[in-house]
Amino acid sequence: RGKITNCKQVGGDNRKIVVYSRETSSGTYEFFKESVLKNKNYMASSLSMPATGAIIQSVSQTKGAIGYVGLAYVSPRVKTLSVSYDGSHYATPTVENATNKTYPIVRPLYYYYNVKNKEQVNPLIQFILSSDGQDIIKKSGYIPVK
Repeated sequence: RGKITNCKQVGGDNRKIVVYSRETSSGTYEFFKESVLKNKNYMASSLSMPATGAIIQSVSQTKGAIGYVGLAYVSPRVKTLSVSYDGSHYATPTVENATNKTYPIVRPLYYYYNVKNKEQVNPLIQFILSSDGQDIIKKSGYIPVK
């Protein structure tokens, strides 16, 4: 963490690495901090971005930039990187690798609702869990539960 600060250190051009991150209020920020950084702080020079789209745009326009986004937001405008927790088995961020758990940076997303509104919310939940609902989730880049 923070040891590689120049692309030259990993075989690239002699260029400073610019790190983009989500703002502290983002669930993605918290998940990345817990899962990848093991609750250590982000490096002081990382640049906080207000939204995922801003990270994609900034990384695509800044040479030597790196950032993180959720799988559903991966864009052809930026290159994804394979990652490894053990240094020998690397996996690319794909729906298949996230589903079979070979890609190590994955988190579930939950729906929360007020139980007092169960009757009104239940049709939505049933649709989400239906074949059509799961198809929409998959087409949106998220991993279906079924």
